Amino acid sequence: MRISVIIPTLNAGDAIGKLFTTLLSQDVVPAEIIIIDSSSNDNTVAISERFDARTIVIPRRSFNHGETRNIAAMEAKGDILVFMTQDALPADNTLLKKLTAPLQRSDIAAAYGRHVPGPDATPPEVFARQFHYPDTGTVKGKEDIKEFGIMTFRLSNVCSAIKKDLFFKAGKFPENIRSNEDMLISAKFILDGYKVAYVPEAAVIHSHDHSLLKQFYRYYNIGSSLRIHNWVLKEVQAEGEGIKFLKGQIQFVIGQNKYYWIPYIVLESIVKYAGYRIGLFAG
Repeated sequence: MRISVIIPTLNAGDAIGKLFTTLLSQDVVPAEIIIIDSSSNDNTVAISERFDARTIVIPRRSFNHGETRNIAAMEAKGDILVFMTQDALPADNTLLKKLTAPLQRSDIAAAYGRHVPGPDATPPEVFARQFHYPDTGTVKGKEDIKEFGIMTFRLSNVCSAIKKDLFFKAGKFPENIRSNEDMLISAKFILDGYKVAYVPEAAVIHSHDHSLLKQFYRYYNIGSSLRIHNWVLKEVQAEGEGIKFLKGQIQFVIGQNKYYWIPYIVLESIVKYAGYRIGLFAG
């Protein structure tokens, strides 16, 4: 299998060089790395070209999570499309080998890896990574919808691998939304009878410290994408996981004797829920 790694960038700076070095030292070296850059005003493009990456530059205002990745995918030569982000660093040199291994099965369309929190991650963010990306792998299909609901469709373009032929058969990523392009194509795969694998052994170091405002807009965009693609909600219920997450997050910080995080966790949960509901019904 030939692997094309696709990375959207914007002012990635020197971090992109470290990412290239790690990718090119993998057990399975990619056939190509495609950088699709939103007109960075730093040295991102120059560094990418120094590593012989295929570089596509688009106007910054035209960036769209789905469309931008589709542009790069249409230029890809590989049989497997590996989607990553500029701020996700492979945890070791086996990432690509382990991430793409499940795709040897004919019934698996896509796979995604584990997000390991960075050393500066806050306790709520550490819990979030552990909650959403546990150390136990799964392979989910249509038969799992009743048990896992919308989580059956989880897929993360921070670190994912997709068979190129099935990617195009599914119609590529949706382009009329601000986020959730990965989950929506995963839903198409699963509803068409394929499966999606979660591979915790394939890990990237990736975490965020989002402000409350950014969290609001992030969940607003999630709700908005489900409003536009409401066919997903005819298959599953999107709510219910939030309460479980909130309880677990509070228990986590209590277990670390960091009670002072509880007010923030509650406030953040309210902000995320409000953003999601506004996006879902009024976006």
